[in-house]
Amino acid sequence: MKNANEVITLKSDSEGPRIKENMQDINVLANTSILIEGNRIAAIGPLAQVEAEFPYLIAEAKVIDAEGKVVMPGLVDCHTHLVHGGTREQEFMMRLNGATYMEIMNAGGGIHATTKQTRDASFEELYRKTSRHLDTFLKYGVTTVEAKSGYGLDWETEKKQLEVARKLHETHAIDIVSTFMGAHAVPRDYKGREDEFVDVIIRDMLPKVAELHLAEFNDVFCEKGVFTPVQSRRILEAGKALGLMPKIHADEIEPYKGAELAAEVGSISAEHLLVASDAGIRKMAAARTIAVLLPGTAFFLRAPFARGRLMIDEGVPVAIATDFNPGSSPTMSLPFMMNLACMHMGMTLEEVLVATTINAAYAINRGDQLGSLEVGKQADVLMLDVENYKQLQYFYGMNHTNTVIKNGRVVVRNSFLI
Repeated sequence: MKNANEVITLKSDSEGPRIKENMQDINVLANTSILIEGNRIAAIGPLAQVEAEFPYLIAEAKVIDAEGKVVMPGLVDCHTHLVHGGTREQEFMMRLNGATYMEIMNAGGGIHATTKQTRDASFEELYRKTSRHLDTFLKYGVTTVEAKSGYGLDWETEKKQLEVARKLHETHAIDIVSTFMGAHAVPRDYKGREDEFVDVIIRDMLPKVAELHLAEFNDVFCEKGVFTPVQSRRILEAGKALGLMPKIHADEIEPYKGAELAAEVGSISAEHLLVASDAGIRKMAAARTIAVLLPGTAFFLRAPFARGRLMIDEGVPVAIATDFNPGSSPTMSLPFMMNLACMHMGMTLEEVLVATTINAAYAINRGDQLGSLEVGKQADVLMLDVENYKQLQYFYGMNHTNTVIKNGRVVVRNSFLI
């Protein structure tokens, strides 16, 4: 790939997820070419230098002319509820008429509605639907997606969701990283017996997830009316004992010390954080817990946005994701999430690029493989129809993706899947 106006490598001398001023460091290069061998980046530098160093590869190389365009790493969406049945557009109408998220959920909608639809859907139906969604993600420049279960709330359906995600990881161009979230809600038949359901998750579900290698992470919805901090800690610690890295849906609707819990249990990330406390943010900064912020959820629910600017200034590593799900963020546009983060969370143009590439990769334990253009890393590369990276946010609400290279193979060209 040669002749790009700008190549944004995201390479940095700092190790681990970026914090504070290092979230401004995107390393923009001019007169730079990228050579890919197999599924890895073989060289990055001036064309003459690359040609001199790798003449045997250059002679056989397919050339992609990026003249007038921007080149950057593939986007990483580190928080989605990818595999699910049905849609919930009727709830959107209810919210427009004033109903709250918890009111809808308590009336039988919300997670419970999608749980029924997911239970009723066959493996094949979920596979076909999710594959179409992944095609859309890919056209928006997303090359890796985290996928949570959590719309089963029983073992068979949770297993079905995770097996659909695993099959698509094997067959679709996008890489999928799986998270078990059996603790997404309390089933209706356990109403008043919430601790018993926690026991079911710990005793019956988590060991099977680990034994069958269905997920790398274990997530819990720590929220008033769902799982308490005590229950959440039990679930996360049980998962850790089985080798599942903890994640946590924290402080989304009411302050509930979820951010504090994330830091205390060594969670790789805490997600949502719309109403996280100052103390929780400071604890996350000290623990280097990644804040996965989901501006699409705040936008769709018409809720206050997470305090992204404060978190960055306090030293919390910040990532951004879509939270793609049928109830509170039915979108697959990670570029639009970047727009929202700039406009409503006080983040800079550079910070949102870091938050959707290298920091997002670290939020799913892939920072050594993805998220930046560096020799030896996986060749996930985007070519964008803009003249410079500033235009990515200036021209908002648009898809600028022209070409997507995934694992060294062109999978989108001229904005079309190939």
